Amino acid sequence: MGDIKKKLGAPESRIEGYLKVTGKAKYAAEFPIPNVLYGFPVQSTIASGEIESIDASKAEATEGVVKVITHKNVENAVDSMPELTPGNRMTRARPVLNSTKILSYGQYIAMVVAETYEQARYAARLVEVKYTKKDPVIGFDENVDKAYKPENANGSETDTSRGNMEEGFKNASATIDVTYETPIEVHNPMEPHATIAVFKNGSLTVYDATQMLGPTKTAISNTFKIPEDKVRVLSPYIGGGFGSKLRAWEHVMLTIMAAKMLDKPVKTVITRQMMQTNVGLRQLNRQKVKAGADTNGKLTAFAHEIFTHTAEDEVFVEQSGFITRVTYAVPNQLVTHRVFDSNIQVPTWTRAPGETPGSFALESAMDELAVKLEMDPIEFRIKNETKVNPQNGKPWSSRSLVESMKTGAEIFGWEKRKSEPRSTKKDNWLIGYGMAGASRSAPYQETSSRLKLKNTENGLEAVIEMAATDIGTGTYTIIAQTAASSLGLPVDDIEVHIGDSDLPPTPGSGGSWGAGSYTSAVDAVCEKAKKELRDKIEGNTSENMEIGALMQAANVDEFQTEATEGPSENFNDYAHSSYGAHFAEVWVDESLGVVRVNRIVSTAAVGTVLNQKTARSQVLGGIVWGIGQALTEETTLDKRYGSYVTRTLADYHVPVNLDVGDIEVHFIPEEDKNINRLGVKGIGELGITSVAAAIANAIYNATGKRMRTLPITPAKLV
Repeated sequence: MGDIKKKLGAPESRIEGYLKVTGKAKYAAEFPIPNVLYGFPVQSTIASGEIESIDASKAEATEGVVKVITHKNVENAVDSMPELTPGNRMTRARPVLNSTKILSYGQYIAMVVAETYEQARYAARLVEVKYTKKDPVIGFDENVDKAYKPENANGSETDTSRGNMEEGFKNASATIDVTYETPIEVHNPMEPHATIAVFKNGSLTVYDATQMLGPTKTAISNTFKIPEDKVRVLSPYIGGGFGSKLRAWEHVMLTIMAAKMLDKPVKTVITRQMMQTNVGLRQLNRQKVKAGADTNGKLTAFAHEIFTHTAEDEVFVEQSGFITRVTYAVPNQLVTHRVFDSNIQVPTWTRAPGETPGSFALESAMDELAVKLEMDPIEFRIKNETKVNPQNGKPWSSRSLVESMKTGAEIFGWEKRKSEPRSTKKDNWLIGYGMAGASRSAPYQETSSRLKLKNTENGLEAVIEMAATDIGTGTYTIIAQTAASSLGLPVDDIEVHIGDSDLPPTPGSGGSWGAGSYTSAVDAVCEKAKKELRDKIEGNTSENMEIGALMQAANVDEFQTEATEGPSENFNDYAHSSYGAHFAEVWVDESLGVVRVNRIVSTAAVGTVLNQKTARSQVLGGIVWGIGQALTEETTLDKRYGSYVTRTLADYHVPVNLDVGDIEVHFIPEEDKNINRLGVKGIGELGITSVAAAIANAIYNATGKRMRTLPITPAKLV
């Protein structure tokens, strides 16, 4: 295979796959640091109140314990966390243990450092704490009336409106007025969060499971007042993130704090229980939808009002109404977000933030309206297709929502579906078919890359360097494929160096911007290298000369250059989104309420597909999580104490093989000349968007029961 040039888009296997399956790929906790000490955080056992006293003497007397850090002896470089702004959530200073106030259950209140992990974990149990307790604010129903209007919803506008809602409902022949609810969800990636901090000669090296090298480096610099050029963050391999690893959480700062105070390397690996309590979550979203359409199937009005919760000390509101603002043509629309402060840890970005819960409400509501109008759900959506972004009037850079639905319907066999619920039955199983349209914004950010070329006895070596990260999505491979395609080399001849903050800066992995941003920069630096080499050749500027021949003609054995690629001047003249559609076949046991997802067909329109294999894998992963959102996943808290009933991955039910039926993924051919130089749009978050709605709509078709609260459990169905 190494002798065959792989074209962009080929289903190339992951170039780092061998390292992963043989255990040679080092994750954050696996770097062999000499004389490393182990940190283990002590957690609060109340959700609201204040530390009255803390006694670490028993822990400090335990074998192997080197230090117990509390608010009494902590050494913060800054006194308090700067005020939150739209631009500093990931980069602001985060002092730790600087207060005796308790804001949520499981909050870190001390750090034990010992010679072994087991010693640190055992000693953490010996720290004695007395609290002054307060009744925690936990329950949603009891506190939602305290909701207020936040400044923004994850950078999106808090409220938007257009047209005249009253007039819109007057013109409607069919209306719905319903409430949808999605529960608290947590990330639970395969690799828990982990950090190693090493100080040497005035510089700090941090091995961390982070999706964002640059912002993490800046946050560390701001917190400890260390110049950024003295901080290096390494994260070459990451075992999943889903948004939880976008920011530097308190365990990162605790680890660095301990290493600084003790002048020794310190490693912290948090537990699965801490994954529930200390690294963010997806908020519970209660979404009130009132919508109407006329006899022709045209939407006349759509109101989408979201209520959710945040932490006492930090406001984070998921932009669940964003998808409603931009997906369908509706002349009269209202979207609002409201939030109340609680003693639950601060929410954070979770795969397809906004679109995942918002699409459940939007696409379920579209199905409910189609039923009332006695229209086919696809026909109803096509009736409300829009050629411009309804929110700002900008034309779409590319838009294939209708093609996604039509193609998916043909592959799925939608024409055989019976619209009347409970029409298809086999033995004790009710069989239903549902669908949902999907969209996800497709951002693109400025990115830099470095190319190094060297002629050796074994041939030409090409190395790509950039501070990108691979969260399991295939970043290494698509970077190599892009360079191979541009340089005319086999993929096996491309070496990729990423996961190091000292390399040329990139925006990191998240928000579905990674693939398009990274590969555009790689293509740009490769093309720049060819041009610069051609410029060195007197009288020969052949455009078709291969890179090896160019170096020989230019009489150079080694060559390197850098390039930075970002949005074009007309990028903001367009609206950018990826599109798709999900079709689900479900079987529901009429007596038990058990739901089996027998088959899912999904289509995706994402511009240039860089790698058919890794792209398909991304959609598959999103669909599986969508099945979990629909049927199994929910974090439950005890309203009395603020503690977690769902306390670890063993209690948090995710889909397993037997829960997942056949899945087909089909890519819709699409060319986008406006988003970036390669026409690449994000795919990582499109796969989960609207899956839950497709399943819920299929359950309605099977049973006649409209399920508006997730997860859809047998107890709710029977």
